[in-house]
Amino acid sequence: QVQLVESGGGLVQPGGSLRLSCAASGSIFSSSAMAWYRQAPGKQRELVASIISGGYTNYADSVKGRFSISRDRNTVYLQMNSLKPEDTAVYYCNAYQLRSYWGQGTQVTVSS
Repeated sequence: QVQLVESGGGLVQPGGSLRLSCAASGSIFSSSAMAWYRQAPGKQRELVASIISGGYTNYADSVKGRFSISRDRNTVYLQMNSLKPEDTAVYYCNAYQLRSYWGQGTQVTVSS
């Protein structure tokens, strides 16, 4: 079993920055793929960024150049810069290790 706990969400003005953290515990392997997803009201959950073994990363087109995913052992981070109102969503941490595991989500609101 893998447990994921997100933190770092909040309210920020457009153009601001936030850093999300996801702490993984349990039977998590360093080779497990980890990712951040988000879900805005009335929309489907979408992949924001992912990181796999070797440090290879992938980003949604909408966040390229603004967001950065990184991992330090069992914690994965999402650095979000130049935030826009359309980035407002609940952000979920995901780990894939034989099956998908999800965190409880953290709210990010970008508003003036």
